[in-house]
Amino acid sequence: MRASINRPPTPDAEEEPEREPTLQEIINIKMIESGEKEKLMELLRERLIECGWRDEMKALCRAYARKKGRNNVTVDDLIDVITPKGRASVPDSVKAELLQRIRSFLMAAAL
Repeated sequence: MRASINRPPTPDAEEEPEREPTLQEIINIKMIESGEKEKLMELLRERLIECGWRDEMKALCRAYARKKGRNNVTVDDLIDVITPKGRASVPDSVKAELLQRIRSFLMAAAL
């Protein structure tokens, strides 16, 4: 450690311990490396389109844009308004299917 009269000691770069990745980070890395994450994302897209969720979200966005005025709405505004509604309205069957696929992946990967 280097010290000075005017400031507290500054740790040297070599002295900083390396942070261990969390289990969540390890799982995410394994899913990306195996291509499973992309497969799950595609499955999610398909299921949300099939159940009409996507059309429902599109309609909510259009209604919000009409209410506020097309020129007064930003993408960030839409995200702030629609995200909570979108997350809450994902069908339980879609959530259950994705959860099952993730569990199967984890069992196969022996994590």
